[in-house]
Amino acid sequence: MGSDHWFEGVADHLQDAYLRYAFTRNTSEEVDGVIGDLKLQPGDKVLDVGCGPGRHALELARRGISCTGIDISQRFIEIATQSAKDEGLEQIARFERVDARHLGFCAEFDGVISLCEGAFGLQGGPAALDSANLQADQAIIRGMCEALKPGGHLLLAAFSAYFQIAHGGEMAENFDLMTATRHEITDIKDPDGVAITTDLWTTCFTPRELWLMAQTAGLDPIAIRSAHSGENWTGDGIDLEQAELLLLARRPQ
Repeated sequence: MGSDHWFEGVADHLQDAYLRYAFTRNTSEEVDGVIGDLKLQPGDKVLDVGCGPGRHALELARRGISCTGIDISQRFIEIATQSAKDEGLEQIARFERVDARHLGFCAEFDGVISLCEGAFGLQGGPAALDSANLQADQAIIRGMCEALKPGGHLLLAAFSAYFQIAHGGEMAENFDLMTATRHEITDIKDPDGVAITTDLWTTCFTPRELWLMAQTAGLDPIAIRSAHSGENWTGDGIDLEQAELLLLARRPQ
């Protein structure tokens, strides 16, 4: 698989410095929520789409849940694989470079997750396939559905369009109202503190849009709630103060 997504360059520079960002805190608490939402038991199999350096997949493995993590960044996959080896988890935490737009799994997993905008919602800018910027993210959620065993559950995070509009402030001018994609130019630092300036494209969604996308993919939506990675996953409603939305859905029997 060639290098064909803008995020690869970001990940190659960040490396494990990615884990210094505030949104990566509270991994254990987030995995508590994943296990409860997806009704997981030790021995179950989970697919982590856009796993990054593997923080959720590794925490699931520590609890006896087998996890396959996929990410478009080869560097992130190498970091996650080495972490699994260092902890003796390589038999139940496996990592592979895969483009989330082209998942090839068929009814293999008891649960599927895509958290902290690991893949879903990063398909804007140069990765967009259509003028409405929906096709690539729709392909991701469809592939996640197909990876689930019948009756299995999915938990997917996406940035909230409501939050962006309510709190965009000076950044609102960089939010495209047609594609609901925010374009940000920012500095990122590698593990040695060396900074580069890069472009980020983040697509935002409404709850209703996520619900319809899940249904189109063949899922039965169960609930959507607001959340903020690294800060708050305990809410059960939708509000304007949380940056993310969490979609919980189920593949029909």
